[in-house]
Amino acid sequence: MDINFSAIVPSLPYILQGIWVTLQIVALSLLIGFAWGIVLALFKISRIKPLMWLADAYTSIFRGTPLVLQLLIIYFGLPQILGFPIDPYPAAVAAFSLNSAAYISEIIRAGIAAIDKGQQEAAMALGVPYSKMMKDIILPQAFKNILPALMNEFITLTKESAIVTTIGVQDVMRRAYQVGADSYNYFAPLLFAGAIYYVLVMILTLLGKLVEGRMKRSD
Repeated sequence: MDINFSAIVPSLPYILQGIWVTLQIVALSLLIGFAWGIVLALFKISRIKPLMWLADAYTSIFRGTPLVLQLLIIYFGLPQILGFPIDPYPAAVAAFSLNSAAYISEIIRAGIAAIDKGQQEAAMALGVPYSKMMKDIILPQAFKNILPALMNEFITLTKESAIVTTIGVQDVMRRAYQVGADSYNYFAPLLFAGAIYYVLVMILTLLGKLVEGRMKRSD
């Protein structure tokens, strides 16, 4: 078996261009998923039963089914219901955002539950509105406790973003596969793609440690 790494050198810039696509999808999905995850977490601790049931059902569905299945349903299935096609990029962002929100909501809910209930009772006794209490007192403390878990979710999403190749998004993995198909040499480009994902994960890990250390020093 002949594995020729030098043969893919001219194609490396083409593969590297996929990093921008990957980062765009991951960043946008994280922002939307984080915002929706906060809403779901607040639903879960709400005293309004229908909101609790809705959030629990949502989390159960999106955590209980494969991400690739959710992606394919949005990209291939929804157009049959809506009557118009969905572009690969927004389909990927939608799938990752909805899936990530389910996991993030559980992380945030656990972080809120870890806060001493006495703080909520004291804030309520002082007449602090619920929304202000959550925004200024509870959530900032919860985020400090759940930062490692959130970073782990971000890292997981970065790696799982490679499945967008199944719907034709020109990310790192898709471009590496195309280079392999054109050159009949899959090992070298796929190994290079793996190195790119590894570097991205290491950068995220380092950033997470830096943020965590800064937050600890600010205590």
